[in-house]
Amino acid sequence: MDNKKIEMVKMTDISKRFGGVAALDNVSFCANAGEVHALLGENGAGKSTLMKILAGAIEKDAGQIEIDGREVTINNPKQGQDCGISVIYQEFALAKHLTVAENIFIDSLGEGKGLVKWKKLKQRAKTVLEEMGFGDIDPSKPVSELTVAYQQVVEICKAISRDAKVLIFDEPTAVLTLKEVEKLFDIINKLRNKGVCIIYISHRLEEIFRICDRITILKDGKNVTTMDVKDTDEKSIVTYMIGRDLSEFFPERHAKIGDVVLKVENLNCGSMVKNINFEVRAGEVLGFAGLVGSGRTETMRAIFGADKKEKGLIYINGDTFKINSPKDAVKAGIGMLPEDRKQQGVLLEMPIRINGTLSTLQEFSSKPFGILKHKKEINAVNEMIRILTVKTPNQNNKASSLSGGNQQKVALMKWLISKCKVLIFDEPTRGVDVGAKVEIYKVMNSLAEQGVAIIMISSEMPEVIGMSDRVLVMRNGEIAGEVTKGNITEQNLINLSMGVS
Repeated sequence: MDNKKIEMVKMTDISKRFGGVAALDNVSFCANAGEVHALLGENGAGKSTLMKILAGAIEKDAGQIEIDGREVTINNPKQGQDCGISVIYQEFALAKHLTVAENIFIDSLGEGKGLVKWKKLKQRAKTVLEEMGFGDIDPSKPVSELTVAYQQVVEICKAISRDAKVLIFDEPTAVLTLKEVEKLFDIINKLRNKGVCIIYISHRLEEIFRICDRITILKDGKNVTTMDVKDTDEKSIVTYMIGRDLSEFFPERHAKIGDVVLKVENLNCGSMVKNINFEVRAGEVLGFAGLVGSGRTETMRAIFGADKKEKGLIYINGDTFKINSPKDAVKAGIGMLPEDRKQQGVLLEMPIRINGTLSTLQEFSSKPFGILKHKKEINAVNEMIRILTVKTPNQNNKASSLSGGNQQKVALMKWLISKCKVLIFDEPTRGVDVGAKVEIYKVMNSLAEQGVAIIMISSEMPEVIGMSDRVLVMRNGEIAGEVTKGNITEQNLINLSMGVS
């Protein structure tokens, strides 16, 4: 029998409300054995909620779930696992202090009256790893010593050891290099050929066309369409996702580039930041490109005072500033939207309001007693929610209640309120849907038009090309070259990134 004709997952009329907000409204979803089925939609469309219901992480309010033709009840993760469902999240659920073998078979460590047959366990782990094409991973090595890509392999092997019929990938390539992405796709193809049903969530449309068979699109918690990948194109998908024709992915900018705002001279910080010299002007978007590990983020962290620099001078509007901490940077008028928003960009368990005014509390406090002016603060945050179109019913909701794209907007909010002269964006649209990307681009353009000097680190070539006035390319901790507006092409950027003359 053809695996692809077996309906492995069938979810019918699934509904879920959080307070007064309908996260899912009678959503139906089907995926077959032996296919890779993409689940797409803007942040907040309901993708994660639907998959959490399937995995048992949250309970549905209404609807029916069938696995392999049989109606099932899934009210907790254990019931989800018993039905053969496993999820590979962006943040891996691994016990870092345990070995590879222990993580892969963690569910069965307590079997056998407390006695673990270590030799047999390692051999079984070795067999699973070899089947996936990763026999070079040592089963006795602690997971903490593995690269991110290899940790992902361990997660997948753990799912396979549970005889997973359904494997859900949530933004699996967000932290992988191009070479590692290719290895992941090889694993996915092997799993597809074995008849595993794979549900693939990603904002990278090029991956969808590369690896997926069918697509289901959600918008505002409702079904939009399901179609074969071969019958559509990127433009159509984007139109379905955002509900309007995306005539221009990168909006026009009408900024007038002015005088130098930030100048960096002879900046050195460890092995990844060596003799960095550059300047960025008012109204300019300066792109920083380069391969992963080229030193881009490390350079910006040194400028922002997050890492201690060994030497170097930083000028703002011609004046020298000693920046030894992020507090010094904020005083100098520098803001930074970090690459890892969950760890460094937002306080997830704090309200949106507190996140929004965190860097400018003195602006909302009366002097000399420091009493907070709540009305002024509330009005400022409400204005930012409007400008950034943050999808939230209330500014007192926790940041953790928001989708990834809206969390990124909240991370940006505090820098808009603080009115920075220089704003550093490190991977501003990583893990963000197409509609939210365009909104972030519009905010960047608006800031540039107000005279803010913008630095943008991005690993996405179209983003670098579409948004930058000028690009500096880094390689091995040094600036390998500069590319000006008319010459910003993928070929030129790759050549400099790889040292090709």
